[in-house]
Amino acid sequence: MNYSAFHKLSYGLYLIATEFQGEKVGYIANTAFQITAEPSKIAISCNKNNYSAQKILDSKKFSVSVLKKEVDTSLIGKFGFMSGADMNKFQGVDTITAKTGAPIVVNSSVAWFDCEVLDSVDVGSHYLIIAEVVDGDVFSNEEPLTYAYYHAKYKMRSPKNAPTYIDPDKLGDEPEPEIAVEETTEEEPVKEGGDGVYSCNICGFQYDPEEGDPSMGIAPGTPFEDLPEDYRCPICNADKDFFSKVS
Repeated sequence: MNYSAFHKLSYGLYLIATEFQGEKVGYIANTAFQITAEPSKIAISCNKNNYSAQKILDSKKFSVSVLKKEVDTSLIGKFGFMSGADMNKFQGVDTITAKTGAPIVVNSSVAWFDCEVLDSVDVGSHYLIIAEVVDGDVFSNEEPLTYAYYHAKYKMRSPKNAPTYIDPDKLGDEPEPEIAVEETTEEEPVKEGGDGVYSCNICGFQYDPEEGDPSMGIAPGTPFEDLPEDYRCPICNADKDFFSKVS
């Protein structure tokens, strides 16, 4: 099988959240889709190993926050690469509630849906969870984030719990899909410095010395070896020891 064919399927990126017995939990998903119009129903795919999975089934409710194109990457790192069993992901995150009482994440979101669980199907590594949409609204008219754009801009790969995860060994030498990312029309100055690109072995984020890391206060032209010893991946919070040189 040519596993790269799966890269041709299209996805968005969403933040799924619920609350059960006073505990808020959530995760980043790229599988959330409308399945009926009358009444409106949505289905999500959730890995059984996700801390959120059983909480959603027990609470029988969840929210879907549609993330915006220029998402705050720290939100992806927190909800996509860390476990709610180890930390409170909602610290510093703004939420609202609607009819079900499930927390709805406001940060970096363009729209939201409030859902009541109707059924779930065990599909192997994941649960397919079907719910009726009982409320929803739009936060802004900003463009929503797609998985293709997310991957192209941030050089990211799917977490192992994602339904779209593919073992890199199965891809062989097949390159990851690429899309054009908007570039500034202004002439940029030539940046000095740089000792090659380094990739985070946990989440796939790539540190390019020519670009630096503005989100972490690292100026363009800063070689990887000159990064502070306490530098951490802006996506998954991994330290420098988890980076490997790729070019």
